[in-house]
Amino acid sequence: MSVLVLAEHHDGILVGATAHVVAAAQQLKASIGGDVDILVAGENVGAVAEAAARLDGVAKVRVADHAVYAHQLAEPMGALLAELAGDYSHVLAAASTTGKNVLPRVAALKDVSQISEIVEVVDGDTFKRPIYAGNAIATVQSADSLKVITVRSTGFDACPDRGSEGGSAAIEAVDFVADNAQSTFVKQALAESDRPELAAAKVVISGGRGMGSGENFKLLDGIADKLGAAIGASRAAVDAGSVPNDMQVGQTGKIVAPELYIAVGISGAIQHLAGMKDSKVIVAINKDEEAPIFQVADYGLVGDLFEILPELESKL
Repeated sequence: MSVLVLAEHHDGILVGATAHVVAAAQQLKASIGGDVDILVAGENVGAVAEAAARLDGVAKVRVADHAVYAHQLAEPMGALLAELAGDYSHVLAAASTTGKNVLPRVAALKDVSQISEIVEVVDGDTFKRPIYAGNAIATVQSADSLKVITVRSTGFDACPDRGSEGGSAAIEAVDFVADNAQSTFVKQALAESDRPELAAAKVVISGGRGMGSGENFKLLDGIADKLGAAIGASRAAVDAGSVPNDMQVGQTGKIVAPELYIAVGISGAIQHLAGMKDSKVIVAINKDEEAPIFQVADYGLVGDLFEILPELESKL
């Protein structure tokens, strides 16, 4: 009865969401016993494995280092996890693009159900997950011998790093090489930005339909620079063509839970709230005092954003 966590990494760096998934795995361990292991799959991932080994509570890091896993394609990754799953009762990954791509294939290969985007562990068989854009929490129970689970990282605090003085988990090589004739990596197009990555930022400032145009989003730049914030957007702003869709926060965009979330010109539709309502402190700026966003905001400022934003920037 042990837990295997799929580590997510980019450009040789362990993604922060992995620490949140390990925290969920630790809650499972408290219920079922056993160990928490991490699987690091990729090419030249020695540094990633070492970072994973420093996460608190990890017993072992299993490393599959081969060119076939270089881009974490679903087909070879699914085959690898299905091969290793016999040693575990639970397989977990972050509910990210990678996790949502790989784990459904693992579940299909093992002929079990997948449990998606859990936010709480009740016991080894029972979990809570949001439904209806977060307006309700479903409690689901699985009788499958293997539980394949994606974890909403905002639902769990990251487990600590033991640091260089705290010791590391054992690292062992996995010699299984998946045979992948089904898919080929062609290319990836990455958005370049000097700002923090939206899903991992501690401060996020987002603009909505009230910004009026993409040009007006520049009003957020100065505030974001002073706060070290990432810039997001509502779906309305994205649909209007004001900003690219990789900035979208919401049910069909990115789920964020920063220390501080500033919503500017965002009415607070359910779709958007589903992506940010777990933020620690929410600040809303909107000229409509009846806007739904004020119902979830810790601080609200009613007024014209085109007057408020320059003044806010000057005060900062």
